[in-house]
Amino acid sequence: MHVVPLPALADNYIWLLHDDDGQAVVVDPGEAAPVEAALSARSLRLQAILLTHHHGDHIAGAAALRERHGATVYAPRDERIGAVDRQVGDGDVVTLDRPQARFEVLEVPGHTRSHIAYAGEGLLFCGDTLFSLGCGRLFEGTPAQMLASLERLAALPGHLEVCCGHEYTEANGRFARQVDPTNRALADRCIEAADARAQGRPTVPVPLASELACNPFLRIDSEALADWAGHRHAAGGRVERFAALRAAKDVFQG
Repeated sequence: MHVVPLPALADNYIWLLHDDDGQAVVVDPGEAAPVEAALSARSLRLQAILLTHHHGDHIAGAAALRERHGATVYAPRDERIGAVDRQVGDGDVVTLDRPQARFEVLEVPGHTRSHIAYAGEGLLFCGDTLFSLGCGRLFEGTPAQMLASLERLAALPGHLEVCCGHEYTEANGRFARQVDPTNRALADRCIEAADARAQGRPTVPVPLASELACNPFLRIDSEALADWAGHRHAAGGRVERFAALRAAKDVFQG
């Protein structure tokens, strides 16, 4: 399976997967044009569309692609998403014949109430729940929900390649270095990301194992994050520590 991040809108990624027989699936097409261009350039036939949540920058191109190509649309159970062929939720499995692929569905609320992720074929399509070196804003969920969702993703096999919805790695890294300044793996990841962007390359996908070593939102129980929270007077348990970290990121200006 070939995986191609398609830049879209301001900083989105639409994920294109295809096999050697020209069968393709896309994840979170926020607009149709980049997908159409990629399909044409590679002589691909679009068979399926996977959606992670209802935000327009992830679904706005889905209806047009579905109509033009007859692709089957999979999406979370959310009345705000139209033109869906199959609604899926926690524990469901999306099995595709063309291209041959199998994805487990995980409900990961926090960014939105109905957000889902797809894990399979060595890949993790996590939308706006998990970013490289960061996580999504809490628009509809609670800190407890988001922390639980991130922990579900963190428990997946470390070899999975994180395919997130935005190119936020450099900005996330600047914040992460503020809260975890002695983390060598994080420092190396920031250098790697800067080099990639300087060369016009995406910073993702990235192995989940890398995120476990570098991403502060997956390291709530680490000594570094406990020290940071203590200096911020973020008293309480793990959820309170996570809430303080997310609130600090929301106002970070670096």
